[in-house]
Amino acid sequence: MKKIIIAAMAAAAAFTSYGKSPLTLMSYNIHNGVGIDNVTDYNRIGQMIKSHQPDIVAIQEIDSVTTRSEGRYVLGEIAETAGMNEYYAPAINFKGGKYGIGLLCKEKPQKIRRFALPGSEESRALIIAEFPNYAFACTHLSLTEADREASIEIINSLAQEYQMPFFIAGDFNAKPDSKFYSLFTKTFSPLNNPDDPTFPAAKPNITIDYIMSYIPTDNQVETKQAEVINEPKMSDHRPVIAKIYLH
Repeated sequence: MKKIIIAAMAAAAAFTSYGKSPLTLMSYNIHNGVGIDNVTDYNRIGQMIKSHQPDIVAIQEIDSVTTRSEGRYVLGEIAETAGMNEYYAPAINFKGGKYGIGLLCKEKPQKIRRFALPGSEESRALIIAEFPNYAFACTHLSLTEADREASIEIINSLAQEYQMPFFIAGDFNAKPDSKFYSLFTKTFSPLNNPDDPTFPAAKPNITIDYIMSYIPTDNQVETKQAEVINEPKMSDHRPVIAKIYLH
C-alpha cells in the first residue's frame, strides 16, 4: 500500500509539472501535395501527419478548389485522412479558386483569426488558432526581405496580445544568417534547431521552415524533442515537428 501511495504522489507531481502529455506542434510546406517524384497524393500527406499524432499543424502552399487541383478542397482531404479539424486562410485568388495556408487541429480551437501580411510579389496571410492555454499561428512569409522585416512588427504585436505562450510556424523564406532571422529572434525563440536543414527535401542544405515561440515572463516552455522529419519525397520541403511541455 505504501508503494502505491508513493507512486500516486509521483504521478501527481509529474502531472503538476508537465501536464498530461506533451503538446506536439508540426509545420509542413506541402508544395500543394506535389512530391519531388511528380506525384500528387494528398492521402499520403494525411497519413504521414497522422502517424506523428500532432496536436496542431501549420500547412503552407495549399490550393482550394482550383483547376490545378481539379476543384478539390485540398486541406479538407488531408484533414479527413489525418483525423483533424481544418481551418483555411487564402492568400491569393488562383486558377478559379484560392491559394494559401491553413491549420490542422486535433481539438477545435476557441477562436480562429486571419490577417494579411506584407507581400509585394504575392499577397501573404497569417492564421491564428486560440486555445485555453496557448495560441498557434501559421504563415508563409514573402520572398522579399523588406516584406519579411515589415511583417515582424505585425506578428510581434499580435503575439503580445496574449498572456500565454504564442507559437508561430511555417515557411519563413529566411535562412538563420538573414537579417530577418536576427530581428525576429529578438522576440521569438526557435524550437527546431536552425542548423538542421529543411529544404530542398531530397538533400536539404538550408533551413527556412521553423516552429517558434513567444513566451510571456510568467510562462515556461520545455522542449522535449524537436526534429526535421526524414521525409524526402512528398514535397519539396521536409516537415518540422516539436514536442513541448507547457508550464
